[in-house]
Amino acid sequence: MALTEQDILQRLMGQRDRVSAAAWLVVQNAHTAEDIFQNVALKAMTKGTQFESGGALMSWAFITARREGIDWLRRQKNAPVCLDDTILELLEQEWADEAAQGGIRGQALRDCLEELPAKSRDLLKRRYFDGNACEELAAQLGAGLDAVYKRLSRLHQSLRKCIETKLAQPAG
Repeated sequence: MALTEQDILQRLMGQRDRVSAAAWLVVQNAHTAEDIFQNVALKAMTKGTQFESGGALMSWAFITARREGIDWLRRQKNAPVCLDDTILELLEQEWADEAAQGGIRGQALRDCLEELPAKSRDLLKRRYFDGNACEELAAQLGAGLDAVYKRLSRLHQSLRKCIETKLAQPAG
């Protein structure tokens, strides 16, 4: 069964950092990488192609982000191409392999998120699923922008450690 628009959007938002990072490796510019992610999400929702699985969607998203990045570089007259095509192809294959194994890591992330306090889960939901910018979160929470950045950074570190621990445990 093909993924619904909601499934597509949820999966892309869940992998936003990775898809943006794939674009950043090509363009070396955070703002452009974010623009590319948005273009990839828009294309996924409007291109008329159906994705049969999350792996197929993510593989397409990484390839599309890479190609959009290369196209952006070509439009820039003075921007150097930072990575050789061979290296980009190796990265693309690595991302495809990771997407195929993403189920284990994704389950570890879900388990780690469930272990977080409710306030922490709410902050992450507001930031990444609701799409609020850090400035908006600071205003909503009545906190300073630096405090929001630090809290998100601590949450990212905590989740990374938790996921690494869960992945290191033998299956059982």
